[in-house]
Amino acid sequence: QLVESGGGVVQAGDSLRLSCAASGRSIRSSPMAWFRQRPGKEREFVGGDRWSGDNTVYTDSVKGRFTISRDDAKNAMYLQMDSLKPEDTAVYYCASKDTELLSPRDLYTTEFHYWGQGTQVTVSS
Repeated sequence: QLVESGGGVVQAGDSLRLSCAASGRSIRSSPMAWFRQRPGKEREFVGGDRWSGDNTVYTDSVKGRFTISRDDAKNAMYLQMDSLKPEDTAVYYCASKDTELLSPRDLYTTEFHYWGQGTQVTVSS
């Protein structure tokens, strides 16, 4: 089970840190990812780790502003979001899958085995 927290309402330029707590399964050997679903849009990949080894990968629109980290001892993952923009308004989901690494296909699909329920992030201008 994955549970997100940390969402809220902020102003443009502010920061938020989302958390994803895992239970019932260790995330230690699995890639973790964040997705978001903006109003009227399909769910999209934001970023993930265990990409090409021990690297993280981000969608272009969040590069340099969002940072993914994890704490395997706490079985948790985080998304630090800085310089937020109104277009970042979305429901954010964490996800994981039973593989060792993310694949290129994972950046364009939602074929992950485990999902959280989502947390709302609203950025006002």
